[in-house]
Amino acid sequence: MTTAILAIDQGTTNSKAVLVSTTGEILSRGASPVGIEHPQPGWVEQNPLRIWESVQEAIAACLQKGPRSDILGIAISNQRESVTAWDAATGKPLGPVVSWQCRRSAPACAELSAAGHAERVRALTGLPIDPMFPGPKMKWLLDRIPPGHEVRLGTIDAWLIHCFTAGAIHACDAGNAARSQLYDLNRRAWSDELCDLFGVPKSALPEVCDSAARFGVTKNVPGLKDGIPIASAIGDSHAALFGHGAFKPGDGKVTFGTGSSIMTTLPRFIAPEQGITTTIAWSIAGRPTYAFEGNILVSAAALPWMAEMLGLSHVEDLIDLAATAEPRGPGFVPAFVGLGAPYWHADARALFSGITFNTTRAQMARAVTDSMAFQVHDVFKAMSAQSPTPLGRLYADGGPSKNTFLMQCVADTLNHVITQCDAPEASALGAAYLAGLSLGVWPDLAAVASLPRAGKPVLPRPCDAADRLMVWQDAIYRSTVPGPSIMSE
Repeated sequence: MTTAILAIDQGTTNSKAVLVSTTGEILSRGASPVGIEHPQPGWVEQNPLRIWESVQEAIAACLQKGPRSDILGIAISNQRESVTAWDAATGKPLGPVVSWQCRRSAPACAELSAAGHAERVRALTGLPIDPMFPGPKMKWLLDRIPPGHEVRLGTIDAWLIHCFTAGAIHACDAGNAARSQLYDLNRRAWSDELCDLFGVPKSALPEVCDSAARFGVTKNVPGLKDGIPIASAIGDSHAALFGHGAFKPGDGKVTFGTGSSIMTTLPRFIAPEQGITTTIAWSIAGRPTYAFEGNILVSAAALPWMAEMLGLSHVEDLIDLAATAEPRGPGFVPAFVGLGAPYWHADARALFSGITFNTTRAQMARAVTDSMAFQVHDVFKAMSAQSPTPLGRLYADGGPSKNTFLMQCVADTLNHVITQCDAPEASALGAAYLAGLSLGVWPDLAAVASLPRAGKPVLPRPCDAADRLMVWQDAIYRSTVPGPSIMSE
């Protein structure tokens, strides 16, 4: 019988389960989709029970395909900044999962910023006041829960830990806590000051643990025996950074997906100055590792939208069309739900600019694919300006990273070598490696760093990136300039 770690990667659109051997080899995979609802313009939510169902379905598919295994432990990576609430006694949800993409808390964020709280929040948490982050979303949930409930609040790792342990454990990892706007990164504890500011009772929040830790054991999970330890929990972007072995300050990664996350490892906590955030990447044995991060709200999600607009059957057809485009095309800003890093402009809206009668379908397709690289460029530039160490190895993961044309655009635009990783399960692997540390499968970070990893360097080429960036910057300006009322929902 094979010994293995079962890693769960609960994402925005899918839940995945990956069986990882004690040599770091992927033995089998399973996946199940998760629905997304848009009850109002700018609002994005999910069903917490459906998320748990999808995790169970992914586990069943993974175990059915894989070898008969003795599962040493469960590893969790999760979509970040999405939050939900449930009853402590019954475990029943008391509201939806309010997604990281959701903008329903924009008015509350605007009020807090107008009241002058932004700099204090940034100093304590490394985060701006923006609808992406959970504090105001937790208050929105609390305001709609009727009296009489003992409320538990949490990010998706906390919800899954609750489900895996049949409600016995209410906990999250330090990296997820660091994304909440309620966690003091200097003191590494929930902040009374921030909880009061956002109107969230500290008693409802989970216990904060290391990323490699014992989060209770399984109970009543279909297909799994009782008593399997939950041995790690970590946000998906953090998990990918760990999975790549980006342990040296300045090393980083870009995860391409619905949105994108750019992270670079820091030697110590540094409060960000502008455009980017600071977060706890992971915590091991009570010692946190910090990272700069830039969160892009819409990245690859623009590709299927544009493919449909152009009457194309597949995203691959859109990318192939973009590769044929003549230079000097229009600019495109994918601000469908505002702009994240480094702009943090909640009211920005998506647009094309510079369209003429000579604009071709291929140029429009290229403008959309370029927008992925240009957003990464702007975050990367902000990180370079604020990093105490030169930026080093840069890994690319996520579904779109497998496309050579897209990754060449990123390398050209950054003028920086990127490593195109053959690791669609980077987040799951990172969580599994942390669980292996917790379980004693691997003794230390050096052992994790020595695990085999596949990757291909993509070298930057001379190109017209500077001209394209000028078009992009003009489009960004136009998307953020206040317009007539039709531009604000």
